[in-house]
Amino acid sequence: MAELDRTRASDQERDAAVGRLQAAFADGRLDDQEFDQRMRTALTARTRAGLSELMTDLPDEAPAPLPVSPGTRPGRFAVTYKSTISRAGRWRVPERYTAVVYKGEGWLDLRAAELTAPVTTIRAVAYKSRIGILGPPGVRVETGGLGVSTGVAAGGQPPGGSAPVVHVQGFSYKGSVEVTSHPPER
Repeated sequence: MAELDRTRASDQERDAAVGRLQAAFADGRLDDQEFDQRMRTALTARTRAGLSELMTDLPDEAPAPLPVSPGTRPGRFAVTYKSTISRAGRWRVPERYTAVVYKGEGWLDLRAAELTAPVTTIRAVAYKSRIGILGPPGVRVETGGLGVSTGVAAGGQPPGGSAPVVHVQGFSYKGSVEVTSHPPER
């Protein structure tokens, strides 16, 4: 068994560990800081022992897939006027998602979200508003548009070519669309 622990971890094993960590975060077992730290460690783990060490205090069961009714797809639009859009925890993100905020605030936390496609496009429109988008480690986030800012973790390694991709197309007028890899300090 000791030899098994020194075996180099595969991408599939790292992905399974990331899935368990996302489920634990969505269940409230890990706080923001611990989740981010464990995710970064899981994505860079070299051995199976390194991965298994991250899971010692978490349940063994694999995360159950989100229930999907036949013929339904996740919502593709969120629009608010003088209010708030907030998506966090465990939610299904469609291949194309649009959030429009007019004189309000938006928050899209993708750390525990289920991306339904290898390439996800998020259009964020902020009119006199602020929209924050928090991407998880291990997902390549590409940004474009007008009025978009990014906060990339210092010393972080960009994910490889097989990592899921999130394209953020942001448009803002007298507001901002901010894409970060760390939750805001409280």
